[in-house]
Amino acid sequence: MISTLSLWIFIIALFSLGVFFVWSKRSNHKRGVLHRLFLALALAYGSWLIPLIAMYFVDVTDTHVTFVLDCLMQPGGALCAPIYLCIAIVFVTGEEKMTRLMYCTFVIPIITVLMACTNELHHLYYAAFSTIRKEIVFGPYIIVSGAYNYLVLIFALFHVVRLGIKKNNALYWKQCVMLIISGLCPLLISMYATFSGRDVPITATPISFMATLVFCGIAIFRLHILDITPIANQHILNAISDAYLVLNEDCRVVECNTSFQNTFVREYGIRESKKLSECIGNDAAGRNLVFGMLTAIDSARRDKTHISYEQSIAFTQDKTTSKKHFVVDVSPLEIGRKIAGFVIIFKDVTQLRDSMKRLQASQERMMEQERFAFLGQMIGGIAHNLKTPIMSISGCISAAEALVTECEESLDDAEVTPEDFREIYGEMREWFSKVKESTSYMSDIITAIKGQATNISTEDEVTFTIDEMIKRSRLLMRHELLNSGIKLNVSYNAYEEISLRGDINNLVQVIGNLVNNAIFAQKSGGTIDICVEHDEENLLIIVKDRGEGISDKVMSKLFKSMVTSKGTLGTGLGLYISNAVIRTKFNGRMWCENREGGGSIFGISIPLDIVQIKKKTT
Repeated sequence: MISTLSLWIFIIALFSLGVFFVWSKRSNHKRGVLHRLFLALALAYGSWLIPLIAMYFVDVTDTHVTFVLDCLMQPGGALCAPIYLCIAIVFVTGEEKMTRLMYCTFVIPIITVLMACTNELHHLYYAAFSTIRKEIVFGPYIIVSGAYNYLVLIFALFHVVRLGIKKNNALYWKQCVMLIISGLCPLLISMYATFSGRDVPITATPISFMATLVFCGIAIFRLHILDITPIANQHILNAISDAYLVLNEDCRVVECNTSFQNTFVREYGIRESKKLSECIGNDAAGRNLVFGMLTAIDSARRDKTHISYEQSIAFTQDKTTSKKHFVVDVSPLEIGRKIAGFVIIFKDVTQLRDSMKRLQASQERMMEQERFAFLGQMIGGIAHNLKTPIMSISGCISAAEALVTECEESLDDAEVTPEDFREIYGEMREWFSKVKESTSYMSDIITAIKGQATNISTEDEVTFTIDEMIKRSRLLMRHELLNSGIKLNVSYNAYEEISLRGDINNLVQVIGNLVNNAIFAQKSGGTIDICVEHDEENLLIIVKDRGEGISDKVMSKLFKSMVTSKGTLGTGLGLYISNAVIRTKFNGRMWCENREGGGSIFGISIPLDIVQIKKKTT
């Protein structure tokens, strides 16, 4: 019944199973439902081989002994096909545990084993048992058992093939091919034994299931079939068009999309079924890419949280090197409370960065234009403001020169006493003091205008006080306030010293824009109020005018687009740029509302994290 060649094949297979069980026991590999099913398949197959090997050494004419060995073979032979079906179901559906339907697939095999072992009572399995294959007469139940095995194998193969076509993924197809060979070998051998009419040895079917065991093992342990793919598929949206890859808990690539393959596989050799650590080559860019992912994975594993970082990656094509910028998102995948793997998504932000640079450059140009427009409005007033102290200095110098002449002429005059000289010197000091006042005033104006004339892109972050900011704003707006007959009333807590970190010139420009708008709205006369206060979160700088207020149409677009209520006299740049300055330079915001009784209120809110407030010492 059992040839010597078959005996050695079974002995080698049984020895290999023993080695596998020892390795499985000692390895730290996580045993998911697929691994447990494969161990069950190996156990069932081993229990099938032992009676077959024993048959080689027994007397084939002893029908009683061979029948007992045949009964011992039944569990292994009956269970291999449904276990293979369960493996295919888990692969296709991504189940994380055995379902009731999967358990139901073992009902017929259990009945088959019982029918075979109790055959002497009913003869439904064997009508006549014999050690010679030609003399065996099967009972009616063999039709049920055989048909069930065929259906199990065909059903499993159908769904595996359909999944491979649906996924159209290299790794899936490798796994599908392994599972297809696993089921196709026993199916074809069983069909040949049943329908060929030839005398096929009883060893043919167990040898065919040897292929099932080998190829299922390759798919599960070598290609890491379904370690975490179901969870990853739920995590990754179907609409994702950026590159992504799925890693198991050992950082082995389980799956990646076509975009990732086209972008990274050819350049850096990051392929499915390889560990990330195995993809570290000699190329510096490749090492940075892999080390960046491994570092983020370690952080995500340790903190069990989402990690996001930016990565610049160089690509070589047609002997030219280009650089792309990616935002890399690393998300841990958890089963229960354990991390089973990771999803890494690469979002190409190269075009976005370029667009942001162009937008920033455009914004800087607009801010420059607004700054120079603001300066242009002040040039006339500054020139007028400088004329007054210059004329004053000129007059003081003339008066001092006259006193010097008087001193020189009085040197030889006996009637001129020392007291007269002291009086002349005192008058000269008074004129020099006035010169100092005028030059100090001119210096303040020049300092203010110099700061405003600085290029907007220049970073000049210093710590300055609100007093200094208000002083510069008064100097720059002095001419407009005098011409309009409007007074600037500033109020804040006199017992607090408020200072903040940033570019004082930016904030002076914004305050100047708000005051200039308030002057235009108020036309002439009255008072413009600047209030400086703070709450628990923000420093508030509020400018109030007594004009006509702002219409709802303009109010809805304010700060969002370049809108103006000045008609042809305004461009709408002022508030738009001012809002951008407050957001980008001070991490704050601007707001506006109409004032009860007429007028409008413009406010600036700056977070207190860049503001220092302390009590003034008396």
